[in-house]
Amino acid sequence: MEKATNYENRKLTIKQWSVQDRPREKYAKNGAVALSDAELIAILLRTGNASDSAVELAKKVLASSGNSLNTLSQMSLNHLSQIKGIGQAKAVSLMTAFEIGKRIQAEKVEERLQILSSNDVVDYMQNKIAYLEHEEFWTIYLNQANRILNTCQISKGGISSAEVDTRIIMQQAVLCKATQIVLCHNHPSGNVRPSRTDIQLTERIQKAARVMDINVVDHIIVHRRKYYSFVEEGQL
Repeated sequence: MEKATNYENRKLTIKQWSVQDRPREKYAKNGAVALSDAELIAILLRTGNASDSAVELAKKVLASSGNSLNTLSQMSLNHLSQIKGIGQAKAVSLMTAFEIGKRIQAEKVEERLQILSSNDVVDYMQNKIAYLEHEEFWTIYLNQANRILNTCQISKGGISSAEVDTRIIMQQAVLCKATQIVLCHNHPSGNVRPSRTDIQLTERIQKAARVMDINVVDHIIVHRRKYYSFVEEGQL
C-alpha cells in the first residue's frame, strides 16, 4: 500500500499549491487586480530558493523596503542583489520591471507637453532626476504657448554639484527656437533650498537669456517629491 504523503509539517512548493492559488495561473484567470504585491513580484522572480517559495521570497523582498513598492523601486542593483535569496539575475528582473513602469509614467506626463506651473515641472522631471544620487542640471525649452520643444541634460556631476555652461543652454535654445526656458536640477542631499552658487548661476543664465530675448520661466530644485521654485519664493 502506497504511503500517504504528510504535508502538515512539510513546506509546499508553488507547483504543489492549488492551481487557483498559483500566481501565474491566478493572473491568467482573474487578472492583475486579484494578486497581492508579493504575488506580482513572485512572478518576476520566477523561482524561490532552497528555503522559500517565490511568493515567500517576494514577501521578504517587500519587507526589506517597509512593504512599499515605491521604496523598493528606488533601491540600487547592489542593494537588491544583497537581499538573501536575490542574486543579480532576480535583481535585474525587478529593476527592469520598475524601469518600464517609470518610462510608461514619463510617457503619460509627456503627452501633455505643456508647462503651466511648478508642479508640471516637478511631474515632468520626477523620473529623470528626483531620485538620483548625483546632481544633474537640465533645461526645458518652451515655445510662447508653454509647450515643450526639447528637454536637455546640460551637465552631470557628483553628490553636491554639477558644472553648468550657460553657453550650452543658450545654444540649445537657439537650435530649437525656444522663447522660454525652465531650469531644473536635483539636490541628492534632500535639502532643496538653493545654495549661493545656485542663485548666482540663475542670475547669470537669466542675464544671458535677456540678451537673446528669452524668458527664464522658473528654476526648480527637486528631491523626490520635494521641490523649491525660484518663482514661488520670489527669487526670480
